Amino acid sequence: MSYRVFYWLTVLLPPIVIGGFEFIRHDFLLPYLSMEAGNVYMTILTLLLSFLFATWMFRKIDRMNAKIVEEQARRAVYEERERLARELHDGIAQSLFFLNVKLKQGQLEDARGAVSAIDNHVRQAIFNLRSLPEEGSTLAQRLEKWLVQWYSLSGVDLTHEIDVPDGFFSPAEEVQLFGVIQETFANIQKHAEAKHAWLTLKAEPTGTWFLAIEDDGVGINPECSQANKYGLKMVKERAKQLGSSIEIALRRNGGTSIRLAFDRGGNHT
Repeated sequence: MSYRVFYWLTVLLPPIVIGGFEFIRHDFLLPYLSMEAGNVYMTILTLLLSFLFATWMFRKIDRMNAKIVEEQARRAVYEERERLARELHDGIAQSLFFLNVKLKQGQLEDARGAVSAIDNHVRQAIFNLRSLPEEGSTLAQRLEKWLVQWYSLSGVDLTHEIDVPDGFFSPAEEVQLFGVIQETFANIQKHAEAKHAWLTLKAEPTGTWFLAIEDDGVGINPECSQANKYGLKMVKERAKQLGSSIEIALRRNGGTSIRLAFDRGGNHT
C-alpha cells in the first residue's frame, strides 16, 4: 500500500466516520439517545477508531520502512560487488598485458612479478568480497573479523579500537566506510612496507564520527605508483560519498596518516 493511500485514508476516514454516525443518530436514534449521551458515544467511538487506525497505519509504515532499508542494503552490496568486479577486471587486464609484453621480450623476472601481481589482485578481491556488509551482525563485528584476517594475510602488526553504536551507520554508509578501510589497508599491505598499523573508529550518539588509519611505513611518495594513486583516489571518493572531511598526511615518526571526520551538525567541511 502506497503513502498516497495512507494520505487519503487519513483525510477521509474521520469525516466519514463522524458524519456517518451523526447522520444515523439524527435520523434514527434521536428518540432513544439524548444529545449528551450521543456526544459521549461519539467521542468514545472517535477515540477508538483513531487508535485502531493509527495502530494499523503505523505498523504498515514500519513494515514499509523496514523493506526500504533492506532494499537499500541489498542495493549497496550489489553496487560494491560491481565496483570490486570492475576493479578486479581492470587490474588483471593490465597485469596480463604487462605479462604478455615481458614474455615476448624474454624478461622472465618481470613476468614473474606480473604473475605475482595477478595473484595479489585475485586474493584481495576474494578477501574483500567475503567481507561485504551482508555478513555478520554488526559493523564492529565485521570489522573485527576482517582486521584479524588482514593481519594474518599481511603479517603487519595491528592495533585497533572500534567504538560504534549498533545501527549508527546506514547500510549504504557502512559499505562506503568499509570500502575506505579495505582500500587503505590494501595500500598499506602493497606499498607502505610497514611493520605496524593502527585503526581507530569512534562514533557518538550526537552523530559525530571519526576514523583514523596510520602506519609506520615509508610514507606517501610523490612518485608513488599509479595503483597507489588510484587507491587514494578511491578513498577520497568514498569519503565524499560519506560527506566527511579527509586528511592524508605524513606521520611525524614516519609513515602515513589518513583521517576522516563527520559531524551531523554540519562541522565536517
